[in-house]
Amino acid sequence: MEAAIADAPVVLTERAIKQVLRQKERLGKQGQFLRLGVRGGGCSGLSYVIDWETEPDDEFDVTYAQDDVAFVIDIKSAKYLQGTVLDFDIKNLMEGGFTFQNPLAVRSCGCGTSFTLK
Repeated sequence: MEAAIADAPVVLTERAIKQVLRQKERLGKQGQFLRLGVRGGGCSGLSYVIDWETEPDDEFDVTYAQDDVAFVIDIKSAKYLQGTVLDFDIKNLMEGGFTFQNPLAVRSCGCGTSFTLK
């Protein structure tokens, strides 16, 4: 299923878009989608998912496109990601990378990869 970016639960910043396109080129992932999602686990209860997807599941995934980045989010994860901004930040070698700014999260772990919902 494909939806308009206005309906996307996640918005990518310009820095995130540039980094996704760089990685796509460097890793040879042309024709693939960026997978964004949530799964149980991590020190705060839920963990963010970023991966590459070759074939989204038409029954459970919704496909979005922002600029030149196509990404998929499964229907269940979309509920937990509503209003989230995906950014890319290079603070230093240890802390840099993709960051999720999720307005539904009440607590996040120190590394920012897991969170607790309101």
